[in-house]
Amino acid sequence: MTAKKVLIITGDAVEALEVYYPYFRCLEEGFQVDIAAPHQKKLNTVIHDFEDWETYTEKPGYLIEAGIAFADVTPENYDALIIPGGRSPEHIRMNEEIPGIVRHFFENDKPVAVMCHGSLVLTTVPDVVRGRKMTAYSACQPEVESIGAEYMNEMDYVDGNLVSGHAWPDLPNIMKEFVKQVKETTVHT
Repeated sequence: MTAKKVLIITGDAVEALEVYYPYFRCLEEGFQVDIAAPHQKKLNTVIHDFEDWETYTEKPGYLIEAGIAFADVTPENYDALIIPGGRSPEHIRMNEEIPGIVRHFFENDKPVAVMCHGSLVLTTVPDVVRGRKMTAYSACQPEVESIGAEYMNEMDYVDGNLVSGHAWPDLPNIMKEFVKQVKETTVHT
């Protein structure tokens, strides 16, 4: 049996838990996982924490290898997509390859997990998320609503193939649903 293939799109300043947890969780399931970024390189992750500030704090995290550049991604070769948060979504959404990659997964009803600030990437494809319901980090509510999606004030939310989460503490529920959906998809050959 051919393994399911999952694509993670991210870049420097990705939230460490939001890339590492899904990456290892998917490997644990036997899925093949590729991490794509603007360039093939070691990415710098960041650690966001909820301390006594009125917002989250940020510290440097671990490095993680992006094995493929966005320009070399063939979305048809993947069964599912993960978009982690952190500050990475702010700049990867400017990459000209991102709309085509993301659009493919929505138009083909493949599982898409979006965490926290990952919702900013969806601003590049408002037509495929218009009318959908999702959650995101609360500071991203204006962007979610600006693309015509309904912001759900919940920690995690499932709207068909779109599995969204508020922040890294919600990863267990997000990944439980995402893994279930990936297992139910038809394998690409």
